[in-house]
Amino acid sequence: MPWSKGDYPPSMKNLDSRVRNKAIEIANALLEDGYEEGRAIAIATAKAEEWDENHPKDKE
Repeated sequence: MPWSKGDYPPSMKNLDSRVRNKAIEIANALLEDGYEEGRAIAIATAKAEEWDENHPKDKE
C-alpha cells in the first residue's frame, strides 16, 4: 500500500516532516521494487535520516 503525507506508517509519526516526507518517498519506491512493508519502512527511515544529515536545510 503506497503511503502519502497524510497517510503514513505510525512508526514515522515522530519524524520531522522533512525527514518523514523523504522516508515516504523512499518507502514507496522500495514497495514498487517488491520489498515487504516492514522492511521498506525500516530502510526508508534510516536512509531518510541519513539524507537529512547530508542535506542540511540551511546551506551557508
